[in-house]
Amino acid sequence: MIYKIRVILETDDDVFRDIEIKDTQTLWNLYEGIKSAFTLLGDELASFYKSDVNWNQGEEIPLEDMSDEGDGETMSDVYIKEAFSKVGDRMLFVYDFMKMWSFYVELLEIVDKKAIGNYPLTVYRFGKMPLKAPNKKFISPTEIDDFGEVGDVDLNIKFEDDDDSFSNEEEEDIYDEEDDLIEDDI
Repeated sequence: MIYKIRVILETDDDVFRDIEIKDTQTLWNLYEGIKSAFTLLGDELASFYKSDVNWNQGEEIPLEDMSDEGDGETMSDVYIKEAFSKVGDRMLFVYDFMKMWSFYVELLEIVDKKAIGNYPLTVYRFGKMPLKAPNKKFISPTEIDDFGEVGDVDLNIKFEDDDDSFSNEEEEDIYDEEDDLIEDDI
């Protein structure tokens, strides 16, 4: 089976690529296909994220295993047919965590045809790839207009062991030692 996947760059302009890939290939192969289709340079770290129909970010599937135990799931472990079980399934893809190239990835169709050539294969290109990653706009779900007046804050904080007395015997010992050192040097 051949899976036709649309990969859309998160930008104000319409920039997307349609990539065909075999169902027995892995997300690592799709990672390589996306790099090629969008002419992304280097071998930067990247991750796919499972997503729902509203593009909400879910479980991460990284390029490399970053778990302490060394047994985490990576792109090489997940077959395309597992990641995209039906038409309309979605994932998010982030390439290069310093530049944050972000993409929406959606399965368009599953075609029962014989594989021709080497896959993944870019079959359609639309829009011009920008030279640098688009700036991210982080928006708070709620607007914060005012952090409150200073008068709203209780500055009379009391702790359970609020003991204002202390012994300065240790401090006096230190000063005595320093005084001895100074006298010896003279």
